[in-house]
Amino acid sequence: MKKTATIISIGIPFLWLGFILAISFMEAPLKFTAPGIDLKLGLGIGRIIFQTLNKIELFFLAALFSTFFSYQHKKKIVILLNILAVILLYQTFYLLPELDKRAIQLLNNTDPGPSSLHFIYILLDAIKVLLLISTGIIQTHHETRTD
Repeated sequence: MKKTATIISIGIPFLWLGFILAISFMEAPLKFTAPGIDLKLGLGIGRIIFQTLNKIELFFLAALFSTFFSYQHKKKIVILLNILAVILLYQTFYLLPELDKRAIQLLNNTDPGPSSLHFIYILLDAIKVLLLISTGIIQTHHETRTD
């Protein structure tokens, strides 16, 4: 059980990191540069992708938390995971629904007006990137050291 938990606790932060980098920081901005992709089509695709990414992130978070109950962990890791959880839950229950409302308004040809929600979402994703890198490195060091 400990070996499985170790593999998960080291692998998931880096896998999660890859998802965020590939989707939030690469796919999302690039899709609007593809020929034939207008705002409506891009928003429709984006809504599906980010709803799916959010479910995957919730799974990753649950998987990480499950490993931290199986054996003793460094306090730093628990703190980082709690910060990740707060950010992800804020995105899940506030930002994504609000951004989805705005996307629906745009799809219905209604101007929702200016908003800083996208900037906040991107900023929080950037913070998650830093937290996941830190978590992965600390956890790798913790699990592979030879005391």
